[in-house]
Amino acid sequence: MRRAVFLDRDGVLNRALVRDGKPYPPRSVAEVEILPGTRSALERLRAAGFLTIVVTNQPDVASGKQRREVVEAINAHLRAHLPIDAVKICYHLDQHGCECRKPKPGMLLQAASELGIDLAQSYLVGDRWRDIAAAQAAGCSAYFIDWKYSEKRPNEPYVAVKSLSDAADQILR
Repeated sequence: MRRAVFLDRDGVLNRALVRDGKPYPPRSVAEVEILPGTRSALERLRAAGFLTIVVTNQPDVASGKQRREVVEAINAHLRAHLPIDAVKICYHLDQHGCECRKPKPGMLLQAASELGIDLAQSYLVGDRWRDIAAAQAAGCSAYFIDWKYSEKRPNEPYVAVKSLSDAADQILR
């Protein structure tokens, strides 16, 4: 079985756009700003044998605020610039009742099934309560980057970190 580090996208790999205390994804590739230290953190994790897998909710597609092609272009841009092994995307809204939208663990479970991942030996790095809840539901260790958003806080257990680089340091200890 393989080990993985699951990664939320906006706020972990790239800077989330914060308006009124709430995080939003970039609206175009031009707005994507990869956070400092991200590439080296991912390289270190992969060198240690971890798969790096993005798991991202993108509900703006379902609500009509964003086009699927733009989300896919942003993901392609990140994959071109960062060592990412796979990307899992949920385009649904909460009311759709899907199994993939975080806080449900569907994207992690699907990746584990497809790639032979041992979830108990894997990690998730996220910046919102939904990320941490998905990790907990899947049986992964959770690392929380606290950007002080004006929203619900995650339930413990999780490890508080300042960045993906900080999380990688702790995972690799």
